[in-house]
Amino acid sequence: MKKIPYSRQWIDNKDIREVVKVLKSDWITQGPKIEEFEEAVAKYCGAKYGVVFSSGTSALYAAYKTAGIKEGDEVITTPLTFVATSNTIALLGAKPIFVDIDPDTLNINPDLIEGKITKKTKAIATVDFAGVPCEYDKILRIAKKNKLLLIDDACHTLGAEYKGRKIGSIANMAIVTFHPVKHITTGEGGMVLTNNKIFSEKLKIFRNHGIVKNPKKGKWYYEVKEPCFNFRITDIQCALGLSQLKKLSKFLKRRREIITEYNKAFKNIKEIIVPTEKDYIKSTRYIYPIQVKKEKRKKIFDNLQKQGLGVQVHYMPLHLHPFFQKNFGYKKGDFPMAEKYYERAITIPLFPKMTEKDIKKVIATVKTVVKKYELVK
Repeated sequence: MKKIPYSRQWIDNKDIREVVKVLKSDWITQGPKIEEFEEAVAKYCGAKYGVVFSSGTSALYAAYKTAGIKEGDEVITTPLTFVATSNTIALLGAKPIFVDIDPDTLNINPDLIEGKITKKTKAIATVDFAGVPCEYDKILRIAKKNKLLLIDDACHTLGAEYKGRKIGSIANMAIVTFHPVKHITTGEGGMVLTNNKIFSEKLKIFRNHGIVKNPKKGKWYYEVKEPCFNFRITDIQCALGLSQLKKLSKFLKRRREIITEYNKAFKNIKEIIVPTEKDYIKSTRYIYPIQVKKEKRKKIFDNLQKQGLGVQVHYMPLHLHPFFQKNFGYKKGDFPMAEKYYERAITIPLFPKMTEKDIKKVIATVKTVVKKYELVK
C-alpha cells in the first residue's frame, strides 16, 4: 500500500543541477550563494535584510538574542506551536508567557495579550499557525503602546500576506524556515527577516561564533566580545534554496488548489471542523488540520494511518510538556482553547507534489473512517 505522508519536499532536476554547480565551484560554504539567497528571500518578503541560518531554531535563538532577551525576562507567546518557539526563549534564561488561542484562527488571541504584560516583558513572539497570519493590526498596537519588540515565528508562512503586506515585512524580526516539509527547502535552514540594519549586523555576528572582524588591525584580525554558536548554512543549501524560491509561486498555487478541494469535500460533514481564514488574509497553509470529536480522535487517527495516510497532530500545547510544567509552573487546564483544539486535531496530507489520485484517496479515506467511528458508540 502506498503511504501518503502529511508533507514532503519536491526536488527536481533543475534543483539538482544548481547544487552540482556549487559542488564543482570554489565555494561550498561561506561563499557568494549565501548573500544571494538572503537578498532574494528578503526581496520576496518585502524586507530590507535577510540573514540565513543553519535551521529555523538557530534563527529563532539568534533573533531573541538580538532582541536582548536574557535571564529573568519574559516573552509573550502562544502554547500552540512547535517546541522551538519557546525552547529558545528558555535557553536564554527567559520565561515564555503563554496566551491562549483564538479558536477560529488558532493563533494567539490578541485580546488576551495585554493582561499578561508585566515589567519583565520584553517582546511578543507571534506564531502564524498553519500558515495563517495573526491579527497584526491589534498586536502591533499593543507592542507599540507597551514599547515591546514584535518577533514573528513565521516558519509556517513563507509567502503569506496580511491585508496586502507580506509576512516578513511586518514584525521587527520574522523567522522563516526551509525544512523539507515547509514551502521551499534547503534541507535544513532558516532565515531572520528584518528592516533594522543594526539587527541584521548583530544576527550575522551571532551566526558566526560571535566573531567581529576589524580590517584596520589586519585582514586576518578578529575578536570575540560575546561567544555564540556556529549557526552557518552552506552554499550548497543556498543554491538549492534559490532554485526552490523560483518555484514558490507554483508551489503555493498548488497548495491552494488542494485546499479548495478539501474545503469543498469536508465543509458539509458535521463530524469534521475544517480550518478557516478571513478574507483579508492570504494564507500559505503549511498544514491542513481537521478537528473531530475528541473521544474518537485516537481511533480515527490510528485507522487513517492503517489506511495509508501519514497523518500527524500539530501540536501538543507547550504547557503540557514536562519541561514547561516543571520549570515554569504550567499545568493542564491553563489554556483551554489550545487544549480543546489539540484533543480534536488531525493533520491530513497537504503538499504540492500530491497527485489528483492522492487527493481523492485522502478525501475518500477521511470521509469513510470518520463516518465509521461516528457510528460506533
